[in-house]
Amino acid sequence: MPGSVFAISDLHSSHAANRRIIDDLRPECDDDWLIVAGDVGETFSDIANALRLLRQRYAKVIWTPGNHDLWTLREDPVQLRGEARYQALVQMCKDNDILTPQDEFATWTGPTGPTTIVPLFQLYDYSWLAPGTKTKTESLEYAYRTGVVCADEMLLHSDPHPNRETWCDARLKESEHRLFALGPDVRTVLVSHWPLVRQPTDVLRFPEFAQWCGTTRTADWHVRFRAQVAVYGHLHIRRTTLYDGVRFEEVSLGYPREWSRRGKPPMPKKVLPG
Repeated sequence: MPGSVFAISDLHSSHAANRRIIDDLRPECDDDWLIVAGDVGETFSDIANALRLLRQRYAKVIWTPGNHDLWTLREDPVQLRGEARYQALVQMCKDNDILTPQDEFATWTGPTGPTTIVPLFQLYDYSWLAPGTKTKTESLEYAYRTGVVCADEMLLHSDPHPNRETWCDARLKESEHRLFALGPDVRTVLVSHWPLVRQPTDVLRFPEFAQWCGTTRTADWHVRFRAQVAVYGHLHIRRTTLYDGVRFEEVSLGYPREWSRRGKPPMPKKVLPG
């Protein structure tokens, strides 16, 4: 009997309460896989320690970065920025047998047939404009005026790309190329930190934050690339939704102040079989 594929994101391991949860995570059987959809931690060592621990327990671990993973904090001994930081995280994962968006995609074979797990790293390009605005400049100005500004503006550097939009463009082109190469009959699980479609951001308390949550250019990827499930995090609003008949799973753990309101922390979500 094959194992199942579970998914979780936004572990934010800098918080002691979340580290205790990570320490307690266990597969249901030895063959279970775990998808980790970004925001493992804020420092290089926190990310590495958490992923290494999970890899010791799960048959396969698949990681894609979130914005916090790419931050460069002053207190982090690893001061790499932008692309160099991402590549160093990829190398750390490679050294620990953890799959990343740069690796050959893994195919899970279960009772529903083979499904290819596709970790994506696409960033965002400010195209999800704040309500009532018509341009990216106007949308950003509105966010700064209201005080709803993502910390990425200070901490997520794009080096050597001139800005995050340009880096996003490069990531989208690389990801599309690899997705097309899969062929027309391959079923997928699309995994990204940021949601592929804008609809999940409609429930945000501050809708202007959506501009740091994705890009209009992935709006049809779940259909075009035959997703059985689309896994994402970032929003810290854990739920299951359907768009165009495709199941979307937001799998965040989130901050202790968020999950403690529900009485107990959410565990990894089983995404396959589903």
